[in-house]
Amino acid sequence: MKKVLFTALAFAFAIVSFAQEKQEEQPEGWTHKGNIGLNFGQSSYTNWAAGGQNTINGQALFNYEIRYKKNNFKWDNTLNTALGYSFYDFERKPIKTDDKIEFTSLAGYKATEHLNYAAELAFRSQFAYGFDYTKDSTQYISKFLAPAYISLGLGVEWVPNKYFSLYFSPVTGRVTIVNDDYLASIGAFGVNSLDANDTTQHAKNAKVRYEFGARAVAKFQYPIVKNVDFNSKLELFSNYLNHPERIDVDWQNMLVLKVNSWLNANLATHLIYDYDIPFYDEAGVKIEGSKVQFKEVLAIGFMINLK
Repeated sequence: MKKVLFTALAFAFAIVSFAQEKQEEQPEGWTHKGNIGLNFGQSSYTNWAAGGQNTINGQALFNYEIRYKKNNFKWDNTLNTALGYSFYDFERKPIKTDDKIEFTSLAGYKATEHLNYAAELAFRSQFAYGFDYTKDSTQYISKFLAPAYISLGLGVEWVPNKYFSLYFSPVTGRVTIVNDDYLASIGAFGVNSLDANDTTQHAKNAKVRYEFGARAVAKFQYPIVKNVDFNSKLELFSNYLNHPERIDVDWQNMLVLKVNSWLNANLATHLIYDYDIPFYDEAGVKIEGSKVQFKEVLAIGFMINLK
């Protein structure tokens, strides 16, 4: 875990240093901005009659945007990453609290004042191993590239104002990758569950799931009051090839309170619903359908803006 965390931080700082060095040499039409942050939380108990658990929480964030715009053409690239852990006993391994890698690249050509023809590539995965700590903290249930989601589509982007945008692609290919023999063999994240001993079929099919359908992405960014910003991103996907009525939902929200130029507090929520991700009851029997996945993170820490 420590190697993963240090590698992620080193990668982020390297990008920051490169961006700052190249800022003065930035070609015409290119803009870039981002932020890097460290959030912390801590609780301590001494002779506390009601009981409690000492904890130290840490979360690293790195977000960056590189945009190009000239005449009627634009190209937007966005990277959002986060990795967080909670330490409750330094003799045991920490509990992961946040982990994401999200990259999007959208190229657009102006059709009307508020409408662009657009093509978008999106990638989503995570850095480290994940566990279901309520059941077993030794058997992982996810890892880097297990899963990973890659989407590529053609469509239109509607941008009525600077606060809102809507991208819709009726022609989208999506690939789900589970690059792990164990997770692929049990059909994790919707891939085909096959006999691990059937190496030929397993290698060809079990680690990848292909879908073709429609994708919509709505983004909303708004300053509610001075020093309080709200960001929301809603993604919807329908697979034409298998039950198109089962809409996959990925909805992220963040409320940011800026205390000053480097100190802030933020509340983030993330809701996912994907019918193809299997869940099991206490007896280990697969339930019908799926479950709503929800995550909430409240953090206070340092945030440095990069321009």
